Amino acid sequence: MPHTYDCADADARRKGLAAAARAVRGGRLVVLPTDTVYGLGCDAFSAASVRALLKAKNRGPDMPVPVLVGSWSTIDGLVLGVPRSARQLIEAFWPGGLSLVLPHAPSLSWDLGSTKGTVMLRMPLHPVALELLRDVGPMAVSSANISGSPAPATAAGARQQLGDSVAVYLDGGDTGEPVASTVVDLTGDDPLILREGAVTTEDVAEVLGREVLTA
Repeated sequence: MPHTYDCADADARRKGLAAAARAVRGGRLVVLPTDTVYGLGCDAFSAASVRALLKAKNRGPDMPVPVLVGSWSTIDGLVLGVPRSARQLIEAFWPGGLSLVLPHAPSLSWDLGSTKGTVMLRMPLHPVALELLRDVGPMAVSSANISGSPAPATAAGARQQLGDSVAVYLDGGDTGEPVASTVVDLTGDDPLILREGAVTTEDVAEVLGREVLTA
């Protein structure tokens, strides 16, 4: 039976984060608050856990699962190389609502879906999420909803959809009106915005000092 921890209470938050860390390391799923919506997460390096995440969402591997990190430096061990443009965007917008698509390091043994050798990375601006990520390392995290249903802004909303498929629910309060992260693809010669969300195209272009393409 999953347990929900109220992270507004210091003791419950401590216990919840410990329980969530144990669950992730044990290959189970957790729900955590982020700065956009509630996320359904697991160990990014456990293929079985990622499959369980996709099953819980009733989604196939054709939509790869993004990876959340707890620090700027974590990205160095996950990608083939960090271009200057990625450094500029990380310094400007992380933690926050910007996701970067980069070629992943070929040595990594993970299966996030049909990624075609890439990984989408983001550092969320939420203290509960960051504390968990800094404890357990990179997590595969997707919105905590059944595919095709609205992404939840509360832990209760996530539990209503996902139920017993999740081991631990971390309740960080209402995340507010859902705002998707902006997704920038840096795998080509020119930066390409795949989705505009929390960060505007103009903001990205200003930081990079160049025009950016949009999908």
